[in-house]
Amino acid sequence: MAPVALAQDLLRCNSVTPADGGAQGVLIQALEGLGFTVTRLRFGEIENFFAERPGQGAHLCFAGHTDVVPPGEGWAHDPFAATEQDGIIYGRGAVDMKGGIAAFVSAASQVPGHVSLLITGDEEGEAKDGTVKVLEWMAEHGKIPDFCVVGEPTCRGRVGDVVKVGRRGSMNARISVPGRQGHAAYPHLADNAVHKLIPLLNELIGKKLDEGTPFFEPSSLQITSVDVGNPATNVIPALATAKLNIRFNDLHSGASLTAYLREALTRHAPDATLEVSISGEAFLTQPGKEIGALTGAIERVTGVTPEQNTGGGTSDARFISRYCPVAEFGLVGATMHKVDEAVPVADLRQLTEVYKALIMAFCA
Repeated sequence: MAPVALAQDLLRCNSVTPADGGAQGVLIQALEGLGFTVTRLRFGEIENFFAERPGQGAHLCFAGHTDVVPPGEGWAHDPFAATEQDGIIYGRGAVDMKGGIAAFVSAASQVPGHVSLLITGDEEGEAKDGTVKVLEWMAEHGKIPDFCVVGEPTCRGRVGDVVKVGRRGSMNARISVPGRQGHAAYPHLADNAVHKLIPLLNELIGKKLDEGTPFFEPSSLQITSVDVGNPATNVIPALATAKLNIRFNDLHSGASLTAYLREALTRHAPDATLEVSISGEAFLTQPGKEIGALTGAIERVTGVTPEQNTGGGTSDARFISRYCPVAEFGLVGATMHKVDEAVPVADLRQLTEVYKALIMAFCA
C-alpha cells in the first residue's frame, strides 16, 4: 500500500474535531484489507478504533489521530482537496498527522510483525473521549503493547532529526483573593484584594522552580491573566483573580506544585481560593531497547542521529506513558496548524521506510 494515495484519501475527509468526516472509515477499510482485526470504540460523540495484526515478537503500537484543527482562511489550495503540486501535498492534517498515519499503515503492509494502531478523533479537542478511554479498553482486554510510537510531527528541519522521549507536564491554576469593597479615599474602611494578590504573584514569579535536568529544560510558571473586574477609578475592589500556567519537568508533579501554591497562599492570602486543572504529568522514557530500536531505524534509513528531547506542548503520549514505554516520531512540523499545511512526497516515503525498519527491528 502506497503512503501517498492513502494520505490523500485521508486528507479529503473533513475531520475537524469532533467530526470524523469518514476518515476512520478510510483507514479501517485499508487495515481490514491487510488482515487487521478492527474494533470500533465510540465514546460520546468521538469515533476511535483499535486495530491489531498478530505476529511473532514484541507488540508495537502506533498511536495517531484523524481529527484536525479548523483550516482557517487564506489557503492557496483547498484544505480538503489533497492537492499535489511539484512533489508536495497540501491539506489540513498533512503533517499533523494524517501523513504519519498513512506512512505507518503503508509500512505495516510491507513487513510482518505484531503491530497495532490506536486511532482517535479527539486529540485536537478536549481529549476526554479519545486515547484515555481507548487505553482503558486496551488494558481491560489485554492489548497493552510493549512499546508505542505516537506519530506526531516531531522533526524540525528534516525527517529523522528529532525524537521526543518525554514531555513536560502542564497545569493551570486560578487564584481568587477576596477583599472588602470601599472608597479609594477611605482605605481603612476597605480591604484591598489587589494588595494581597500582588505580593503573592511577586513571590511566585521571582522564584525559580528548578534548574532543569539532562532531558528537560527548567520548569516555567507564567501568569496568564490578572483581573479585578473594576471599571471605576475610585473603588477598592472586593475580589482579585489571577490565572497561572506551569509547564513542569519530572522533578515535580501536579500534586507537589499544587501544594507549593497552597503554601504560598497561606502566607500571603490565607482566605484565597485555589482551583487547579492538571492537563498532564511530566514523563520520560529512559534509553533502552525501545528508544534504541527507534533511533537505530532512523539512523539506518536517514543517516541522521536524532536528537532526543522533551520540548513542546502536550500530546496523547502523556496518557500512554501510564501504560507502557512511549516515544513520538513523525514528519517535519514546520507547517502544522498553519495555512497551506503541506508534506513533501519524499518525506512521506522516507518516514514509511523508517517505520518499516522499526517494525522489523522491534518485532523480530
